[in-house]
Amino acid sequence: MKKTIAVLTLSAQLFSAQNITQKLDKATKDLMESSSAVASSLSFYVSDENGNVIYDYQGNKGLSTASTQKIFTAGAALEALGKNYTYTTTSGYSGTISGGTLNGNLFVSSNGDPTLGSWRYEGYKPENFKTKLIEAVKKSGIAKISGDLIIDDSYFDHQTTPGGWPWDDLGNYYGAGVWGINWRENQFDININGTDFKSFSYPLEGVKWLNDLKTGGSSDQSLIFTAPHSDVALINGMLPAGKTVTVSGSTPNPPLQLGVEVKQWLKESGIEFSGKVVTNSQLEIDGKQPSTAPKNNTILTYQSPTLDKIVYWFLRKSINFYGETLIKTLGKEKKGNPNFKSGVAYLKEFWKSKGINANMINFADGSGLSPQNYVAAKAEVQALLYTKKQSWFEFYYDGFPTQDNGMKMKSGTMRDTKSFAGYHTAKDGKKYVFSIIINNYQGSGGAELQKILNVLK
Repeated sequence: MKKTIAVLTLSAQLFSAQNITQKLDKATKDLMESSSAVASSLSFYVSDENGNVIYDYQGNKGLSTASTQKIFTAGAALEALGKNYTYTTTSGYSGTISGGTLNGNLFVSSNGDPTLGSWRYEGYKPENFKTKLIEAVKKSGIAKISGDLIIDDSYFDHQTTPGGWPWDDLGNYYGAGVWGINWRENQFDININGTDFKSFSYPLEGVKWLNDLKTGGSSDQSLIFTAPHSDVALINGMLPAGKTVTVSGSTPNPPLQLGVEVKQWLKESGIEFSGKVVTNSQLEIDGKQPSTAPKNNTILTYQSPTLDKIVYWFLRKSINFYGETLIKTLGKEKKGNPNFKSGVAYLKEFWKSKGINANMINFADGSGLSPQNYVAAKAEVQALLYTKKQSWFEFYYDGFPTQDNGMKMKSGTMRDTKSFAGYHTAKDGKKYVFSIIINNYQGSGGAELQKILNVLK
């Protein structure tokens, strides 16, 4: 009797799996035979929680991923660096302190903390860092600074954005670059009414604007163009007429921006300072030697939130800047080379060591913004299956957003690219792991892909 029940149960499970597979196949082929998909490529792979394939439609085909690329970066960072990893920003000085006067320079340096001055974390906002820094200066006995304020941005190399990022993206908030010192997530906001600038989220240091905005339409169709170290920014495109719209851009020189704000904090706090604000990058541009504070003269050590909290926001709000900071950090920590190429190389080596075919993970960055990323849906599923077995999985999984169809999955959106990757438990209790990527689809793609994934419910 028990054997009969077991056979019947197994038969029912096989029938159910076959039924799901048939439904997925029909929904997938309906999409790919539609007029909007006539020139499209699709990679789709579904497994159960044990890795057994449920459905495979060109699962080995490498396509541009958009932000589902982030699942690889987040997993590698949590395992390689540890969920409790923190970034450190320090302040120190050169010279001597005598009679309340610092006869030397004041320094602020960092190992690239992407959260410094971020608004996302309680206890870590700009005013929190300001308070800690000014308290440290006063506690050290400094009432007057005779030298300069040097922002040491030398921890990473000078390339702030990965190769392959489109020029149209670089000046916008989602295209913010990575510096040795980052500040306010290297983002600024402008309130614009029609074509007129009304206000900035904070005074943007040393930037002059070329404004080619036009009015029309019902949504923000503007683009901001800024370049690293440049003092000229361009905005063009179209904004709605008659209402104020907030447009967000990427700061062209975050270390300098922090420096001018620290100078203002010193003034407000009654600490006399008449020197210059200078970054180590600018010293190099001017043909001078970069300068760092002696380690024994450190007056402040400021830790970031832990990596698990950073990864939460990285996945939940799809912050490209966090992904590229993690890539540079992995390059520095694991290969001794703080540039994008070494970090991306490490990312590929990491996932190859977990059993993923290297030909299916042709990474170009850590965030997915580069259209030069080519990844197969099967590789994404394999990465998701691997993370599910790790001790840090709950922190990883917590970052996945719940999409419009109620499924918890990371999405990716870029011009002519839409993707989803995640985990789902069906009403009957079956657990699925999936990835679906479409390129060159003539439409948004989101609703169409979700319609296919709804079969798993």
